[in-house]
Amino acid sequence: MTAKIALVTGAGTGVGRAAAIALAKAGYTTVLAGRRKEPLDSVAGEIAALGGQSLVVQADVSKRDSILALFATVKSKLGRLDVLFNNAGRGAPQMPLEDLPYEVWQEVVATNLTGMFLCTQEAIKIMKDQKPRGGRIINNGSLSAHTPRPFTSPYTATKHAITGLTKSTSLDTRKYDICVGQIDIGNAATPMTERMVEGEGVPQPNGSMMIEPRMDAADVGAAVVYMAGLPLNTTVLFMTVMANNMPFVGRG
Repeated sequence: MTAKIALVTGAGTGVGRAAAIALAKAGYTTVLAGRRKEPLDSVAGEIAALGGQSLVVQADVSKRDSILALFATVKSKLGRLDVLFNNAGRGAPQMPLEDLPYEVWQEVVATNLTGMFLCTQEAIKIMKDQKPRGGRIINNGSLSAHTPRPFTSPYTATKHAITGLTKSTSLDTRKYDICVGQIDIGNAATPMTERMVEGEGVPQPNGSMMIEPRMDAADVGAAVVYMAGLPLNTTVLFMTVMANNMPFVGRG
């Protein structure tokens, strides 16, 4: 049996890198998609050192034409798609909502929400027609799909919207043997979260600053592999994986 094909967006760094390497270790041929080729090539090198196979495709999920080209490449070079990890996303400078530039709002929505919609759309087109039919789509929702941090309206709004996209897509693609789920991640140790452990830490809802615990990003990768590996008559609709001591549950 040939290896299953997994596509990871935002695969060059952070959670995307961890998930891509974990999927490769689990035997998947991984498609590494992202805006910058250099970090993607670095991840491909790590996968090759493990004896795995990967394909690097430079792509910007905020641009429709780039997404269409990405999925066309997957279909033409690999012939099928078994797993899509919709991981790519971006935040915005923390500031009061009334001061947020319109252009920044649009950029976050284009990447986090519209890009995920378009990737999902193209994945469905491949998965519903391939043989064997079906596949799995995993959306990176974040704990911000549940609760905001201070001054993060664009990121939080898009992550709440992803929850709706996950539910709707899960319902609408059952007939194609496609499973759709969402992983909500809290405080994985990546370059994006370095600020949580530097200086005084990050702002809290009560106005204070706090250094927050983080978890190994490899543990997120293991969670993605678990979701990806389930049979297509079983799904994890929502999974939360987070640093156990971070201030999220209750009052922190």
